[in-house]
Amino acid sequence: MDIGLVVKIALVGLLIAVINQILTRLGRDEYAMLTTVAGVVAILLMLIPYINQLFDTVKGLFEL
Repeated sequence: MDIGLVVKIALVGLLIAVINQILTRLGRDEYAMLTTVAGVVAILLMLIPYINQLFDTVKGLFEL
């Protein structure tokens, strides 16, 4: 895993936190929750190749 991925995750988290605060202060709590969920999904989509690589490594380690 490279530092670029960590920076991307941090930027997405920061952006979602700012949007969440703005929407909460405007009284749009439902939209704030939806943006938080969308941010989590976006980060998980960025991590899918690394999770797949982890499972392949574990599978190879135990030779399943």
